[in-house]
Amino acid sequence: MAAPIDRRRLIDRIPVVHQVRQSVGVQRFMLVAGLVLTAIFVLAAILAPVLAPYGYSQLRDSNGSFGAQQPPGGEHLLGTTSGGYDVLARVIWGSQTALLVIVVAVALSIVAGVALGLVSGYFGGWIDRILVVVADAIYAFPTLLLAIVMAIVISGGQSSLFGGVFAAAISLTVVYIPQYFRVIRAETVRIKGEAFVESARVIGASTSRVMFRHVLRNATRTLPLIFTLNSSEAILTLAGLGFLGFGIEPSSAAEWGYDLNKSISDVTSGIWWTSLFPGLAIVFVVLGITLVGESLNDLADPRLRGRRSVAAASGLVGETSVVPGGVLSAPGGIDGLERAR
Repeated sequence: MAAPIDRRRLIDRIPVVHQVRQSVGVQRFMLVAGLVLTAIFVLAAILAPVLAPYGYSQLRDSNGSFGAQQPPGGEHLLGTTSGGYDVLARVIWGSQTALLVIVVAVALSIVAGVALGLVSGYFGGWIDRILVVVADAIYAFPTLLLAIVMAIVISGGQSSLFGGVFAAAISLTVVYIPQYFRVIRAETVRIKGEAFVESARVIGASTSRVMFRHVLRNATRTLPLIFTLNSSEAILTLAGLGFLGFGIEPSSAAEWGYDLNKSISDVTSGIWWTSLFPGLAIVFVVLGITLVGESLNDLADPRLRGRRSVAAASGLVGETSVVPGGVLSAPGGIDGLERAR
């Protein structure tokens, strides 16, 4: 007869659920708040065609032209911009552009950084020395300046969806590669000296099998932490490009930084809604992703995790005692301690 499936253990294996259950107090609040904000951002990006009341470049409907700088209310809940676009539609469609930049930039940097870090850390020698020097040199390039240069080179000065998104994505890829490279290289150097790796070599495992099956699988556990922190920087870089005038034209896609740039003159005229809502979108998305990244970083710290385990055990088990030999005894015995953990 097959053993019954422990549904609780299966649920705990889900990364998000496991991290939420592992957190306590203020840290749980920060993690949940970050997850909620991030989930709203992702859902808005995916469901933009359904949620947005109008297209990102739509200027009129069946009733006629929207009109420029219309205050919030009526058919335009967040008002209209100086160009006559619906602010709510621009904010929702802008989340889709931001998500696209994150996916392209981080995906490219992870692939390149992980591959270079694995090769550098595993083989060492002159390859390792050259790659380390190149990675250190890349840190001298300012992200935003590099993004501006890439925007001009890629799009030829024309702010299109392809030029704006890929200019930000490629510039971020170049800057992020050294971060993933350093993490994977350090983990590879540490793991390749472990006993299980040496055992795999002794039994005749090929180099590629050892690298990808044994080393790489154990060296990528910290990548989700870097991914969340880099995602927020990707959004800020894209917004910076748009604010400086190197963003995406409204006829090609919606972009929050571009909308902020066009609303500068509105602020001095008392027209607040054209800048408030795109700015809040940037703030809340970056805040949500940053909260998730910082919370995951804290939960990955063994020292903090150990303190939480002790505190949880003390609160759930009740009276505990330490007997000679360092064995912790509590009501319920070993099962009680396992449940407390």
